[in-house]
Amino acid sequence: MKRLQWPRWMPIEPYILLLLGTVGLAALFPARGTAADVASGASTAAIAFLFFLYGARLSTREALAGLRHWRLHATVLACTFVVFPLLGLAARGLVPVLLTHNLYTGLLFLTLVPSTIQSSIAFTSIARGNVPAAICAGSFSSLAGIVITPLLAAALLGNSGGGFSADSLVKLVQQLLVPFLAGQVLRHWIGGFITRHKKVLGLVDRGSILLVVYTAFSEGMVQGIWHQVSPLRLGGLLVVEAALLAVMLALTWYGGRALGFDRGDRIAIQFAGSKKSLASGLPMASVLFGAHASLAVLPLMLFHQMQLMVCAVIAKRRSHDPELSEVSPGTAAVSRTAVGTGTRSG
Repeated sequence: MKRLQWPRWMPIEPYILLLLGTVGLAALFPARGTAADVASGASTAAIAFLFFLYGARLSTREALAGLRHWRLHATVLACTFVVFPLLGLAARGLVPVLLTHNLYTGLLFLTLVPSTIQSSIAFTSIARGNVPAAICAGSFSSLAGIVITPLLAAALLGNSGGGFSADSLVKLVQQLLVPFLAGQVLRHWIGGFITRHKKVLGLVDRGSILLVVYTAFSEGMVQGIWHQVSPLRLGGLLVVEAALLAVMLALTWYGGRALGFDRGDRIAIQFAGSKKSLASGLPMASVLFGAHASLAVLPLMLFHQMQLMVCAVIAKRRSHDPELSEVSPGTAAVSRTAVGTGTRSG
């Protein structure tokens, strides 16, 4: 099987540098007045287009085919939407010692978003795990997150940080769910086009996320909320996120063993169940938090980079495990199909 390759030495993902550069641009030149209105409208359109592409890319047939491994998928979903939020709620005790209220709100939101797809597949492949299971688990999580994340936000966030409300729910349905379903419906006719132009469309959706980030952080600068964050608080946030990631990596690995999964399945569970999607989380936060979105997405942006760096090291080490299990002949073919038609890393 030809495994997906992850750069051996890449301390910071290039796209993270672009995100940080966008944050810096918003800090120096925030959109104001008419420019802010234009940026907000463009951001709204970009979010809808993003989720239209997600819907058009996600192969429902492949996802349904993976239902036969329901125990694994249920485990990943439980990690993503039950264990993660419980840990997020437990972190409430760190306010105000390590976290401000706004940073905690962002941390809690981070625990509610779905898992990644592409990076889960990549790391599982590198570690010689069950790639088809990672494909389906990531797809199920992404699909379920369209509905579950807003519901969890309504239950756990309330109006924290100017966050969830009935109006936010309506916006989420209009900007996320409706375009996603439209993409699914039209996939039969446009799926081939999207596959042929996936590189160009990948640049488009990444550029759309940069626009969302610029708009969110511009609003935050205009509102003056960045004066509420100090370097010491950011350091505290990093410590908390490192502990959160460590706990989830341990729980997914040893919990998978306790549940009787073999090595290949445990690898898929660990990588799909311990990560959070930046691609899904950023647009959702923009809809939910409005002018407060900049602080709300900061924990997610930091966690995203942290999870990539740590999981890259773990995947490389797992690839040299002495007890490597046999990989089914169809794994490579399924992996190549998913990478060709699936969504980008979160």
